[in-house]
Amino acid sequence: MINLYKSLAKLWKMRFKNEDLEKMVKSRLEEWRSQPSVVRVERPTRLDRARALGYKAKQGYVIVRVRVRKGGKPRRLYERSGGRKPSSAGLLKFTARKSDRWIAEERAARKFPNLEVLNSYYVGEDGRYKWFEVIMVDPHHPSIKNDEKINWICSSKNRRRVFRGLTSAGKKARGLRA
Repeated sequence: MINLYKSLAKLWKMRFKNEDLEKMVKSRLEEWRSQPSVVRVERPTRLDRARALGYKAKQGYVIVRVRVRKGGKPRRLYERSGGRKPSSAGLLKFTARKSDRWIAEERAARKFPNLEVLNSYYVGEDGRYKWFEVIMVDPHHPSIKNDEKINWICSSKNRRRVFRGLTSAGKKARGLRA
């Protein structure tokens, strides 16, 4: 099985060097653009990455694909009566304090409030959007409660962990991980 995951990782790195793979990726992005911004998917797009981050193909695990807009975050101009926009109004070149990946995790958690975010990974981007897949776990499912490796997420200490910056993306944005 290790060779399978290594070959999947190698295929992912080669996706823009091979014409057939590049066409497949572009058609996939076209399809994703027409979907809602938060979509539950049946299986992970990058199985090797999902498995490395804790995903298991069993009940209680859910994969959600989230679309996030690229670029700086827009800021509104304060209301003024007449006149032109001052150049020092501070409207441009503003970036969020959170990474796009962390924002995607939070959106997934808001869409599925009964699930907890375990981790997430990048799956693609075009000129306007980035897509991430978020691994979510149902803490009330019996198969999760009985699994010793993941039942830590069932305790009340880990409730809504994504909003407290306790996922991998949150810790990185807070400077707790390089």
